[in-house]
Amino acid sequence: MHIAILTFEGFNELDSLIALGVLNRIKKPDWRVSIASPAARVRSMNGLVIEAQASLREASAADAVIVGSGIRTREIVADVALMAQLQLDPSRQLLAAQCSGTLLLAKLGLLEGVPACTDLTTKPWVQEAGVEVLNQPFFARNNVATAGGCLASPYLAAWIIARLESVEAAESALHYVAPVGEKEDYVSRAMQNITPYLKEKLAVSCH
Repeated sequence: MHIAILTFEGFNELDSLIALGVLNRIKKPDWRVSIASPAARVRSMNGLVIEAQASLREASAADAVIVGSGIRTREIVADVALMAQLQLDPSRQLLAAQCSGTLLLAKLGLLEGVPACTDLTTKPWVQEAGVEVLNQPFFARNNVATAGGCLASPYLAAWIIARLESVEAAESALHYVAPVGEKEDYVSRAMQNITPYLKEKLAVSCH
C-alpha cells in the first residue's frame, strides 16, 4: 500500500508533514507513505528543505495521493509539462487535496461536478476553475476528498486510513496525535467530519 503526498517547491509544512506523521501511525510492513516531488529536494514556504522519497511517476501509480498546498501552486498548475506528469485517476486511487492543492485537482479536471473545500486565499481561484467551494473543513465524494485550512490535514489522513485500513485504525491514529486531556473530544469531532463520507466504499486497486 503506497500513499504519496505531493509536495512542491514553496510547500506548506503543516499540510505535508502532519499528514505524513498521522499516516505513518499505521505500522504495517506493506504500508508506505512517501513525500513525492518533481525534484530531489524541495524548499518549504518557510525555508525548510526536505528530500523527496518518491517521484511524480511513482505517485501516479500510488494507491492514494494527497496533494499538499504551498505558495507556488498557481505557478505549478500553469506548468504544462509538470502537470502532464500527474496521471491521477480516482477510479483506481484515493485522491485528497489540502487547501491550494484543491486548485491542482480542479485544473486536472478531477473536481468536475464535485464541490470542494479549500483555504480562504485559494477559494476565488478554485471558483474561477468552475468548482463550488464549501464553507466546511472536509468533503469527500467517492474516491476524492478535499480539506480547507492547514489543521484540517489530519482529516485527510484519517479518511485515507479509514478507507484503506479501517475506521478503528483512523481513530487510533488521531488519538495518538491529539492533545493530552482532549483526546476523546478531538477524535470524536474529527470523525464527525469524515464519517458521513465513509459510506461509499469503492474498490481501490492495491499494487
